[in-house]
Amino acid sequence: MYLYKRFLSKDINLLNFNPAKQHRRLPVVYSREEIKAILAHLQGVHHLQVALMYGSGLRSAELLSLRVKDIDFGSNNIFVRGGKGNKDRTTMLPQGLISSLKHQIGRVALLHQQDLLDGYGRVYLPDALERKYPRAASELGWQYFFPAHAIGRCPRSGVLRRHHMHPTTLTRQIRTAVRKADINKPARAHAFRHSFATHLLEAGYDLRTIQELLGHADISTTEIYTHVVNRGGKGVLSPMDQMQPPHGIAETVAIYGVAA
Repeated sequence: MYLYKRFLSKDINLLNFNPAKQHRRLPVVYSREEIKAILAHLQGVHHLQVALMYGSGLRSAELLSLRVKDIDFGSNNIFVRGGKGNKDRTTMLPQGLISSLKHQIGRVALLHQQDLLDGYGRVYLPDALERKYPRAASELGWQYFFPAHAIGRCPRSGVLRRHHMHPTTLTRQIRTAVRKADINKPARAHAFRHSFATHLLEAGYDLRTIQELLGHADISTTEIYTHVVNRGGKGVLSPMDQMQPPHGIAETVAIYGVAA
């Protein structure tokens, strides 16, 4: 559409074509037991990252873009700045992670202090904030919550500074943990966000609340999780489950023809 309007000066409405149909696929969702198994194979900051994605419904890009000031212990909120569609929103702060989150802030503070001593410590600021608030870039509140291990050159300005952790580092840790947990599902960071929404729906929370926590513009996007909630065939009880379950070895042998 942009090509036709901007360069060819043609109205897209005058073109006779049918857009390709987009197929909606069911999301990958981990059960609560699988979440526990994955977390058991993660340590340190990567354990906290996965727990935060599952506990708050964050996308991996939103997680890595968090700044220290975005964690608000007073209101129990996490502020997501410039999420998908460049929209801001708030989501819940898991109470069970407060101690780990405060410990991470302490680690960031020590690292930032050392960066300042080494002549660095000025983080990248979005838009025109660096011109508007010239001192903000060196303040602790603006530092990335999950900083990279090393100083790197900024691709925008060429300035040497500490960016946030690279997404491939998190992806690699998740892949390894899912494999060690012996889970036969795709290892995806986004699956923890899907699991967050699905488990909230199973717990009885309404779609509108979940939509706001996820930051979906259209509730039809959130409705996809109604197809994967743990209710078996849309809540219908299978006729097999209405039968009296067999008890004892004799019944097992009679059904399967083998010893239990």
